[in-house]
Amino acid sequence: MNHLDPLDVLIVGAGPTGTTLAIDLVRRGLDIRIVNKADHVFDGSRAKGIQPRTLEVLEDLGALDSVLARGSTYPLLGIHVGPLAVPWRMMRNRQASADIPYPNTWLIPQHDTDRALHDRLEQLGHHAEFTSELVELAQDGDLVTAQVAGPDGIEEIRARYLVGADGGSSTVRKQLGIEFTGATDEQDRMIIVDAVTTGLSRDRWHMWPRLGGKFAGACPLPHSDVFQWMIRLAADEEPVLDEAALNERIRSITGNRHITLSDIQWTSVFRPNIRLAESYRHGRVLIAGDAAHVHTPAGAQGLNTGIQDAYNLGWKLAQVLAGADLALLDTYETERMPIAAEVLGLSTKNYDRMTKLDPSSLKRGKDEQQLALTYFGGPLAPADGHRTKTLRVGDRMPDAILTDSDGTEIRLFDLLRGPHFTALAHGGPAAQALDRLEWPTDGAQLKRIAVGTSAEHADHVLTDPAGTLRPVHGLTEDALLLVRPDGYIGHIATTDFLTSTRTATQAMTPTIPTVSAPGTGGDE
Repeated sequence: MNHLDPLDVLIVGAGPTGTTLAIDLVRRGLDIRIVNKADHVFDGSRAKGIQPRTLEVLEDLGALDSVLARGSTYPLLGIHVGPLAVPWRMMRNRQASADIPYPNTWLIPQHDTDRALHDRLEQLGHHAEFTSELVELAQDGDLVTAQVAGPDGIEEIRARYLVGADGGSSTVRKQLGIEFTGATDEQDRMIIVDAVTTGLSRDRWHMWPRLGGKFAGACPLPHSDVFQWMIRLAADEEPVLDEAALNERIRSITGNRHITLSDIQWTSVFRPNIRLAESYRHGRVLIAGDAAHVHTPAGAQGLNTGIQDAYNLGWKLAQVLAGADLALLDTYETERMPIAAEVLGLSTKNYDRMTKLDPSSLKRGKDEQQLALTYFGGPLAPADGHRTKTLRVGDRMPDAILTDSDGTEIRLFDLLRGPHFTALAHGGPAAQALDRLEWPTDGAQLKRIAVGTSAEHADHVLTDPAGTLRPVHGLTEDALLLVRPDGYIGHIATTDFLTSTRTATQAMTPTIPTVSAPGTGGDE
């Protein structure tokens, strides 16, 4: 079967990365398909931690409520030393603040994250096509042609772009011939098991450290009677996965004959696989998520990094398809590859410490939460640009609680939500520039916000009675901030408001002569 009209984007892989990208592209009005080799949504708990920055991304995409309903905050660790279980706080649960609405890592099994994302995609009128395997791809200067084997045979699918989000053994990456640099330690193996478990309290993530780097752990999965078990094997041990053998192994390691596993729902044998692709793009084909980088499970980084790959790539693909310079796609690799390299280092360090039974490996802080990750110094965020007292171009735009004209409180993130850019003017001269800023009619539109001053063409005129913007955003003087569709700051102007902002937008928007009159607002 062949379709005459090419798609905008074909996505290969319907895990968290691919489905996130599909959601983002669909809400931008693009014509997409998403195919997946497996015949169903992933059914294991594997990547079970959602970091605060990813929760913000999921809120923007409309999937957060489902993720929050299916998960919980993390319990205390219970480190078993002989007959005692010593409580240990892996991370401090924090209260939400005006600038960080979701400050805590969220415990949710991956199969529930996957289902929440697929539910959201279906709400938008699309669905993943399972049992559909990429067999071959070819590309020229205009299109990618993919041969996909599905239930009805081989289908030829043509698309302007193809994104491989098909995991660590990515067919897309292999067909492109992209090197996957790194190592896999075949001698270091860990059994991971999802099973109903009795004889163990559910208010702790239980850990049993043992000599020689061996250990076992059991984390209660929210709203269920299932635990995720992790059992590190010795080099000469065989990974036997039947129920009787697992029960005997766990009772031997823990010394607790009352623990019983039943109804085993998923098993896997994990080997530390630490690799980074040498490039993220070849022509009209790109890779994301585990297809581009694989990590150890320590610190809950891999799934989060993949989702944020998709969030960075989605708006850039849409902008290029709308007429922006093709160089915008180059910034995907330039911005995301250093982040992946940094995350690889962090997760590897935590894993190495964990295997040495170093207590510091159990601590989690701001590095893991990914709120401080920045694109500062990259191609869209020059290091010599203006800054506020606290923010630089390329930084995450913090949330804020502001007030509209009738006294109603409104979150800044509620105004940022959607596929548009946002310009925020603070002070009179910046508001005058906001009124005069032209914007292309194609591609992502612009929402205009004025704070503490009036602006004729502003979509929202707000005040800051609580003073949030001064300490958090560093707005102590006139400033015009341009926020990208992915919530990172694309430009800061503290002088020369109009000219410098016009220049910054050229790299991110279609370069077409027709422009809209100010005040047309942004997409909701």
